[in-house]
Amino acid sequence: MKGLPGLLKKIARLRVLVIGDLMLDRYIWGDATRISPEAPVPVIDIARESSTAGGAGNVALNIASLGARCTVAGYIGNDNAGAQLRQLLGDKQVDIIRTPGTAQTIMKTRVMVQRQQLCRIDRESPPNAYGQFPLAQAVRKLRPAIERCDAVVLSDYAKGLLTDELVARITRLARENGKFVALDPKPKRKLAFRDLDLITPNKTEALQLAGLELPPHTKFPAAEVCARLHDLYGTRHLVITLGGDGMLLSSHGKILETIPTAAREVYDVSGAGDTALSGLVLALAARATLKDAALFANAAAGVVVGKLGTATVTPQELTDYVNHQ
Repeated sequence: MKGLPGLLKKIARLRVLVIGDLMLDRYIWGDATRISPEAPVPVIDIARESSTAGGAGNVALNIASLGARCTVAGYIGNDNAGAQLRQLLGDKQVDIIRTPGTAQTIMKTRVMVQRQQLCRIDRESPPNAYGQFPLAQAVRKLRPAIERCDAVVLSDYAKGLLTDELVARITRLARENGKFVALDPKPKRKLAFRDLDLITPNKTEALQLAGLELPPHTKFPAAEVCARLHDLYGTRHLVITLGGDGMLLSSHGKILETIPTAAREVYDVSGAGDTALSGLVLALAARATLKDAALFANAAAGVVVGKLGTATVTPQELTDYVNHQ
């Protein structure tokens, strides 16, 4: 990828505000060599445990890891998981704006056996427990961060923090201050949004947003999806992540091209979408073209899927990766 050193220097001067659903990702690493006598399930001998920030927290960590300054706004409970999450974000110099509430911190625990995920255990309160952020208070807390930043990222994991009213107000504040605005949507909890600079659904999410339901084994109707999403949401740029098939790029409802995946080895796709989103936002906020931003984000995701567990990528790792492509 040409121009990577210059792009990384521009990114290092950026400040990004991430608003969305924060969670703690925990990992239990072990091995399974026998079956339980109590039930036909494997017995896991635990070797170690680890934790990292997930959801919007993983977006924030990826932005910080790539060299930009980052502030994240979201819900963190007053519990052990919340304390761990605050520590993980603070260790990477991510500033935190906490939203009010009494719910538990969202925590996802993955059991990993020989480089494979055996199961996932989720702990969280009902979705309506995470959306108690009064609009006037939200605007008061978020306005200074929006005014200081170069880009705003709305990271929706359908947990309830982002509401139609909050998204509309954040978008308006960002527009009034000339800021880049991106959304990673989760259509199962449909949000009303319009006139953003970027949305980054995967293939399934793009179909849901477009209101299309296809029979099995039907070819993805890329042109129709891109046109529909532009008509419905008025988004400037659309990047549809296609998994192993790369990224589909669209501007103003028209297809530009498809960027093939950069991944050489895939160990774990956990959080790869967050990495791609972070890379796209940073590169576009640094005035890269959509194609160059997609190449940058694709390479960053290619590094991350070669790691186990929710992960981030550093400028040096990205540089090494690109130089060996």
